Amino acid sequence: MNKPTILVVEDDSSVRSLITTTLKAHGYKFLTAANGEMAVMMASSHNPDIMLLDLGLPDIDGVEVIRRIREWSNLPIIVLSARSEDSDKIEALDQGADDYLTKPFSVDELLARLRVTQRRLNLQASGEVGSSVFVNGPLKIDFAAGCVWLNDEELHLTPIEYKLLCVLAHNVGKVLTHTAITQKVWGSSQENDIASLRVYMASLRKKLESGAHSLHLVQTHVGVGYRMLRVEADDSPEE
Repeated sequence: MNKPTILVVEDDSSVRSLITTTLKAHGYKFLTAANGEMAVMMASSHNPDIMLLDLGLPDIDGVEVIRRIREWSNLPIIVLSARSEDSDKIEALDQGADDYLTKPFSVDELLARLRVTQRRLNLQASGEVGSSVFVNGPLKIDFAAGCVWLNDEELHLTPIEYKLLCVLAHNVGKVLTHTAITQKVWGSSQENDIASLRVYMASLRKKLESGAHSLHLVQTHVGVGYRMLRVEADDSPEE
């Protein structure tokens, strides 16, 4: 499996050096940019596979970088930022960031996020996410038939639960904000929609996690949203 090329956008030279040293030690190819304008230009001209993006850049804010790139590209963007407020995370994710890592972060966590993103890229390249049948460990969704199986037993979901599961499956490995999910499911993001989302998500998770072979598949990002985790083929269900 070829390692992706990473575009590191960070104006702090010491942090940039730490990231690139880590990437080099683990066999990643990388490019660097010290400001937002350079980041947008390099994303266009060098076609990297993943961007690691600081938000506090000296020329334009990192959120503006996300907006500009999303006008023409689905390049996976992982934000690395000292901004830890939920509102900052939500804004970046709503504008199109794929993940958000708060500084200071561990090298191991950064590498884990890169592996998650790379798996999603590989799935997209293989066409699995866009196919009519989605498989994630013991979970199988037949989009054409509108049926879901867990451990080879059909799972009976309400229409809203099924729609929620499909939205998460089509974005496996990616954090989706409450607003992004409610827009896809209900077509709006009113306060009562978000309250309903929590109720339906709790019900969906209960069905996924019931029985002897429970599947802890949906990860909650408190105050932000949800992510469907990718289950490796040889993973056993969590206790």
